[in-house]
Amino acid sequence: MESYYVKPKIYMDREGLREILKGVSRAFIVTDRFMHESGKVSYLTDPMDQMGISYEIFSEIKPDPDIATVTKGIGRLTDFKAEALLALGGGSAIDAAKAMNYLAARQGILSRCTFVAVPTTSGTGSEVTSFAVISDPEKSAKYPLISDKMLPDAALLDAELTKTVPPAITADTGIDVLTHAIEAFVSVKANDFTDGAAEKAIKLVRSNLMRAYKNPDDMRARQKMHHASCLAGMAFNNAGLGINHSMAHTLGGHFHIPHGRANGILLPYVMSFNAGCRDKLTPTANRYARIARCCWLEGASMRQSAFNVIRTTKQLVHQLKIPTSIAEAGVSREDFMGVLDEMVEAALNDSCTPTNPRQPTPEQLRELFLEAYEGRRI
Repeated sequence: MESYYVKPKIYMDREGLREILKGVSRAFIVTDRFMHESGKVSYLTDPMDQMGISYEIFSEIKPDPDIATVTKGIGRLTDFKAEALLALGGGSAIDAAKAMNYLAARQGILSRCTFVAVPTTSGTGSEVTSFAVISDPEKSAKYPLISDKMLPDAALLDAELTKTVPPAITADTGIDVLTHAIEAFVSVKANDFTDGAAEKAIKLVRSNLMRAYKNPDDMRARQKMHHASCLAGMAFNNAGLGINHSMAHTLGGHFHIPHGRANGILLPYVMSFNAGCRDKLTPTANRYARIARCCWLEGASMRQSAFNVIRTTKQLVHQLKIPTSIAEAGVSREDFMGVLDEMVEAALNDSCTPTNPRQPTPEQLRELFLEAYEGRRI
């Protein structure tokens, strides 16, 4: 059955907080230590103080939030008896808050709180998705949770919160947006609605990512990247993703490569595989050719158009100073080969794999990992 689920209500400036928090008396804020200690959490607490809202701040979120942190957060959330839960940060803070709210309600510990996502990076699209990724350090694994009940009730997209994001993180999160949009566009579950969101996100990334990367004070470019991230999130929340994310989940889990960067490293190689560049062109090449048309990259043939998109994507990765191979990311061959079979199995079993347009065999996935490790020419 085809469908397109739309939630949450999206606000585009700080004034939206007053409407969101109307009638709330107790709010629980989930964020990271930097946002707390630097005073940036005042973006939320100042309006709360003015509105007479009691709040508690849980600032123990780290990249790739783990099971222990989520469990501790649930305890604090429950003790405080919060009515509203606000996540301030990147994908890690939002994912952790999703898991806390969802699991606390599912276990009957606390009624589901009104949930508000306030992203401070333009990358994950987590503010509009029903996914959360929680890690288990002991098993070097990341586990996706999936439920529409995890979707925020409201999202606030204010690029002012991204102004101090360093260029390297702007690059990593921006290429994550592009990966979300491209994978959603070629997904087996893509439809007219997801295509519209994905195409617009791709156009916005093409026009604004390098501008935001080179000039962090370009607030128009940053706001457009915030919108692109949200649109790409809408697209993949409905269409699903593909093996780029399946591979990135296990690669990042084993070698502590930031998620967006892992996606960027893999993206050109996965696109090449999906299009059949090394053997026989697949129907997915037509989808990449459509991307070429909307980005003014169209060639003389469908084949050339698809290749133009893949090559341009790899050039963008290089221009953003993201490694163009796994080896370049600092992973030794010995360490890589030692877990290769484990990563292949994990990627095959990942929840993102079924919606990939070309279903890989274990041998093909192994070869794809090796191509990305060595940086073979596409």
